[in-house]
Amino acid sequence: MSASWAFGVASAELAVPLPRRWAHTQGVTARATALGSLIQASELLICAATLHDVGYAPRLATTGFHPLDGARFLRDEHHADERLTRLVANHSFALLEAEARGLSDVLATEFPLLDDPLLVDALVYCDMTTTPDGHRTTAPARIAEISSRYGPDSIVGRFIQRAAPEILASVGRIEAALAAQPR
Repeated sequence: MSASWAFGVASAELAVPLPRRWAHTQGVTARATALGSLIQASELLICAATLHDVGYAPRLATTGFHPLDGARFLRDEHHADERLTRLVANHSFALLEAEARGLSDVLATEFPLLDDPLLVDALVYCDMTTTPDGHRTTAPARIAEISSRYGPDSIVGRFIQRAAPEILASVGRIEAALAAQPR
């Protein structure tokens, strides 16, 4: 498992069929790379950031829930590290969306939440401060964009509003840790 391997896998699955999702992925990866000095498992974070949305790839979308589809693909086709598959499966509070989809037991059984709060928060930070086009944004703006894109009454719209306090708390913890770093 390396950053170059993750980039190759994500590029192969997303670049052509989903160029906007690929742009987002590249932006999330750049954010993860920039956190290197904050996170001891920076290679794992970079791989998770690069692969977090691979489950959107049309050929992988079996359940329609991209965190689960992506984690299963990485586990089953690539025999990826368990920590990586658990991060991908649970990125950005996916368990809350899994509940709305009736998949929470499946997700929690196959891919339990990783017990590494800083790493989990870092992936949330990278994802939720990157626009669909790969640019930097604030977490409140990203939450609003997701709600607007999917609609407030959709599963994703309801999930993102429900997850917003947790997302903002995760992003806040990483921003505080970054601010506390020596310059």
